Amino acid sequence: MGEIATSNRQITLYYNSNSVRAKQTLAYAQAEGIPILPIDILKQKLTGTQITELAERLKIKIEDFVNQEHPSYNSKFEQHQLSSDDWIKMIQQNPDIMKQPIALRGDKTILIETPTDIIKI
Repeated sequence: MGEIATSNRQITLYYNSNSVRAKQTLAYAQAEGIPILPIDILKQKLTGTQITELAERLKIKIEDFVNQEHPSYNSKFEQHQLSSDDWIKMIQQNPDIMKQPIALRGDKTILIETPTDIIKI
């Protein structure tokens, strides 16, 4: 069992409060009356174990969690080939470059592409 607790009764939403898509997703879920546990990754730092677990649940590599198209990434970093531990440290120190929002309910986890994706979970 992982470090992230989930429930079938509510959706846990990992999001960046500065992201327009995340704000729209949260607002859409609340308007639809979907029970949400919001976790702002800018205010609540993710552990390396949580980042790893989220990547495993999404079936992606940790490096694929980094939005290399994000302006913050492009202003601070060049394209890199790093170890998983280095990618985790990069995400922890710069949570705004992490792809999000991520919704979890029970055993299901999805990366939200559009705000209405929240109903898919």
